Amino acid sequence: MLKSIKTYWERTDRLFWILCLSSSVFACIVLASIGYNQKGGFIRDELTGAITGVGGYRSAIVQAIVLFVGMLFAILISKIDYHNLVEIWPIHAALTWGLVLPTLVLKNVSLFGGALVIGYDAGGTDNYSWYKIGGFTLQPTELAKVSFILTFAMHLSKVHDKVNEPATLAKLLLHLLIPALIIHKQGDDGTMLIFLAIGLCMLFAAGLSWKYILGALAAAGSAAAVAFAFFSDKIGKSYQWIRILAVYDPKNTTGWAINEAMRKKFIYQQELGEISIGAGQIFGRGLFTGDYVYVPNAWNDFVFSWIGNAVGFVGTAIVLAVLFGIVVRALQVGGRSVDDLGSFICAGFAGAMMAQIFVNVGMNLCVLPVIGVTLPFYSAGGSSAWMMYLCVGLVLSVYMHNKKTLFGNE
Repeated sequence: MLKSIKTYWERTDRLFWILCLSSSVFACIVLASIGYNQKGGFIRDELTGAITGVGGYRSAIVQAIVLFVGMLFAILISKIDYHNLVEIWPIHAALTWGLVLPTLVLKNVSLFGGALVIGYDAGGTDNYSWYKIGGFTLQPTELAKVSFILTFAMHLSKVHDKVNEPATLAKLLLHLLIPALIIHKQGDDGTMLIFLAIGLCMLFAAGLSWKYILGALAAAGSAAAVAFAFFSDKIGKSYQWIRILAVYDPKNTTGWAINEAMRKKFIYQQELGEISIGAGQIFGRGLFTGDYVYVPNAWNDFVFSWIGNAVGFVGTAIVLAVLFGIVVRALQVGGRSVDDLGSFICAGFAGAMMAQIFVNVGMNLCVLPVIGVTLPFYSAGGSSAWMMYLCVGLVLSVYMHNKKTLFGNE
């Protein structure tokens, strides 16, 4: 047993593992800190002065278990040649999308006496992308990200030399847009944006021409400007649109807010997140002691605000440096791959990581709207954590089944 562990450790990318494990361990400490201080009654609402919070260590314990299981899956996947994982794409694509598609038509449908809920609305919004199994939830689109990275990498590796030909590019964009539109139909635009980021990063790695990139950015920017300037009162009162306006039009110059209750619902959490990060100042208030700023659901999408409150600017800088170190290391592994397939897989993982970090931190700093994107490794949630470690396993598979990096010879 010990000999097998030693052999694996010698063959794998030790630096990549250390960076991932460091993030996971600190994530569990942060979630335990939230549970401890809520239980102790230290969390105070800066706006009202009220002390609130239900307390408990459940999120930290569940996260530790999920991360441990995720690591085991990462080890298992890393020992399988990534070429073989791509070859069985019909199996994992059918499994993952077979779980996603029922949520398009079933909304909060209970089966087996309520033990299983399909199309569960976990956040109380219009996002019905979850399954509820007993007291736990599963978001199959997180698993679909892993399958998409593999299938899109396979597609790109076959047409790499023709990626800038209009016909080839059209087929690639269709491959990308179909799953993105399916997820949009679910009501999960946050995950849709991550899918788009994964695909665009992989296209960039494949050598997509700058004329297409700049053209797409210009078109997207123009469409957003026109929508905001002329149609903000007509596009709808959907929660997604209101959250966008709440950030970029906080003074309500376009009349988006019906009343103060709606404003509080859609921007109150971000306002508290800003206060929480600022209150941490340089070194923070400490992880297990101090007078903390209350932020609703701090263990989930707003865990970064708690980190800023607890360990300050220095702590958040270290957290982000380690996360970006994971991205850089994945790109290094991809850059040393002997084939395009391995490079594209690593680019897909890096794209997912970078997009989630950028959007989540932007949400916490109130410069981007809240769209339900987690902070990799840190936000509590089994689906997100599993997805991240399955992708870690893919990067390690590229590393371990590659002649340039086999047995750590770099």
